[in-house]
Amino acid sequence: MKTYSLQLLLCLALVVPLANAVQAADTSGSAKTAAKAAKPAVTVADYTRGMTHQRGYFDFYHDASSDKLYLLIDKLEQPFIFQSSLPRGLGSNDIGLDRGQLGETRLVQFERFGSKVLLKQLNTYYRAESDNSAERASAEEAFASSVIAGLPVVAAEQGRVLVDYTAFLQSDIHQISVSLAKQKQGNFKPDSNRSGVYLPRSKAFKRNTELEAVVTYAGDNAGEFVRQVAPSADAITVHLHHSLIALPEPGYQSRPFHPYSGYWNTEYRDYGTDFGAPIVKRLLPRHRLQKKDPSATLSEAVEPIVYYLDPGVPEPVRTALIDGAMWWNTAFEQIGYKNAFQVKDLPADADPMDVRYNVIQWVHRATRGWSYGASVTDPRTGEIIKGHVTLGSLRVRQDFLIATGLTAPYSSDNADVSKQKAMALARIRQLSAHEVGHTLGLIHNFAGSGNGRSTVMDYPHPQVDLRDGKIRLDNAYREGLGEWDNYAIAYGYGDYNSQQLAQLVQQAHANGLQFMADQDARPAGGLNAVGHLWDNGADAVAELTRLGEVRKAALANFGLANIDSGQPLSSLQEALVPIYLLQRYQVEAVSKLLGGAYYEYELKGDYDTPKGLRWVESSTQQQALDALLDTLTPEYLALPDTLLTLIPPKAFGDSDGRESFKGRFGLAFDPLSAAEASANHTLQFVLHPQRLNRVSASGQLKAVLQAVLNATIKYKAAKNKLQLQQRVAHVAFYQLMQSLTAKELAPEARAELQAQLTAVAAWAKKQDDAGQQLIYSQWQGYLQHGQWQPLFVPKALPPGSPI
Repeated sequence: MKTYSLQLLLCLALVVPLANAVQAADTSGSAKTAAKAAKPAVTVADYTRGMTHQRGYFDFYHDASSDKLYLLIDKLEQPFIFQSSLPRGLGSNDIGLDRGQLGETRLVQFERFGSKVLLKQLNTYYRAESDNSAERASAEEAFASSVIAGLPVVAAEQGRVLVDYTAFLQSDIHQISVSLAKQKQGNFKPDSNRSGVYLPRSKAFKRNTELEAVVTYAGDNAGEFVRQVAPSADAITVHLHHSLIALPEPGYQSRPFHPYSGYWNTEYRDYGTDFGAPIVKRLLPRHRLQKKDPSATLSEAVEPIVYYLDPGVPEPVRTALIDGAMWWNTAFEQIGYKNAFQVKDLPADADPMDVRYNVIQWVHRATRGWSYGASVTDPRTGEIIKGHVTLGSLRVRQDFLIATGLTAPYSSDNADVSKQKAMALARIRQLSAHEVGHTLGLIHNFAGSGNGRSTVMDYPHPQVDLRDGKIRLDNAYREGLGEWDNYAIAYGYGDYNSQQLAQLVQQAHANGLQFMADQDARPAGGLNAVGHLWDNGADAVAELTRLGEVRKAALANFGLANIDSGQPLSSLQEALVPIYLLQRYQVEAVSKLLGGAYYEYELKGDYDTPKGLRWVESSTQQQALDALLDTLTPEYLALPDTLLTLIPPKAFGDSDGRESFKGRFGLAFDPLSAAEASANHTLQFVLHPQRLNRVSASGQLKAVLQAVLNATIKYKAAKNKLQLQQRVAHVAFYQLMQSLTAKELAPEARAELQAQLTAVAAWAKKQDDAGQQLIYSQWQGYLQHGQWQPLFVPKALPPGSPI
């Protein structure tokens, strides 16, 4: 037994060193393998022999046999700008993945780790602007960066690394899969077997390298919008583009953001700031612009801002787009620049996604949708490197539809629609200027329409006039820039010091120029009394009344003359929609006077006596309420019987779509549901919980609620309008209950609203009317169950924006 134990110990003594030796050999072998992988023996020249080679900011090679793209990295750990984009999109406004869409602009750098190179996105929001390198490093090390790609090294020599870029080029960097999933349009991901490098748009230049791929997203459970635009719903093929861009050359001067400047901002947190100063800093985004002769009153620019127009734009739209975009040159002339802003044709061999070109692109979609202006902006400084305007091609058709709906020009086979086309083209000129303005750095100014149409950066509603009993379109849109636009260009691009900029702001205030951005103008429960979308006039109430007269005249004349010969009579419904709802945007503007206030983006020192916040006068609020309630009357909402008999169900081959009213009559046009949708539109603004909270705080809620009840549920309609009034009553009860049960309704407002509903329910119980009895029973159901379960949900309006 002892002998056996001794033998075992001897064996173990021999085995352990042997095992250690084997482990050491394995470790040594792994190290050799890693070293070999980290430093490929093959040279770049050997590996790329026979491949197509393009030289530029980053050289790249293409292997035709394998369809792989290799990037030569000779600038490790040197920051540059990475921009993804979508040269060919889905064609769906609802999904929003449009041709020419820019993705996120990233500050990145390549870093090598053994057999791979990481593409790291640097954190530009958190930084320390300091001469102390340790202080800068402390901010860099405190916050995370993001590695967006890992690229396998295939060859290396003399500090240069060749990586396989193919998989990353065909990856979902544009987040298309995420966008589709969020909108319940299916589960899709890139399929490399159905993707490839697109060489015609892969090019390299001195300061930028442009790479493109055809990428197929394969998936299932495709949604309605995907099925609408893709020829095969399980395969969506688009183009993805990568721009690798050298950092702008030195010499650009950043300009601090001012909330009254009219610009977007590039924001970051500077941990190198003195603790007595704000840590958050904001810069204006703008193009680099310098005079050739700084001493001259009027000088050409060292490098003018040139925009290139999509060659696919047809006439006469093409000329209108050029004219509108060129309005900006007048603003630059006023600050001493000659021909500083130009519009040219995009060269035949140019790529619209190439960062060297500012582009105005004409984009088709399955349905009408938004236009927009985006930019590639240096995240460090705010310098705009590329402006990219996307203009939806169907917008001009909607404006033409509005114009013909207002004027009924098709009274003969040879109808003259030149005035209607002129209005649509006037809108396109304004739209071109608006979107180019965004790419110059400007944000919306939704106070412009009520400030003498002072800016193209508002959303304009056509100014339609009723003169001598006839509707006139000649003043629909302002031509040229407004006073605010000239001020904004001066603030952003003028050669001014900080004191002169402050004087510009003071002068703009003195000139009465108003400014209100998206955050204050867009919310349905918005507070601001002057910033609105698609409205007109300094007096919102007066404009709603005036627009009501225009609407009345247009509806009285509405009929066969509103559609061209050969069109189905059923298409009258789509022509009717924007005319019947002509008041929809002005209603929203007027609603914001109710519980509204006047204020500015005011800084301390802007005025000797601060303006602060001032509530809208009670008399004006009452006028606003009265005007809004007028839009709920059966007389306002009713359509002429002669018109209703003209609109048959859809002709064979056509069908109701998003531009049609949603009804309850089956195939027949339903005027009651059209009225229901319009009334619901007004009431959802009047009864918005935030608005009710403010009205309650002023002590006026009881009076407002009683006025609403008297104009809807308790309204005494003529016998021939009784059904229309009943429908409005149900809409009102629905919106009142929606407000009552809204979590954001303040308790004192809820108490008053509940008291008024209790009283109106008791009144309804006593009425000899089935509709009132239904309202009473719904109220009782709510009290019994403690839960609002509507039996009736109002129909939604057809889409209005954009026009």
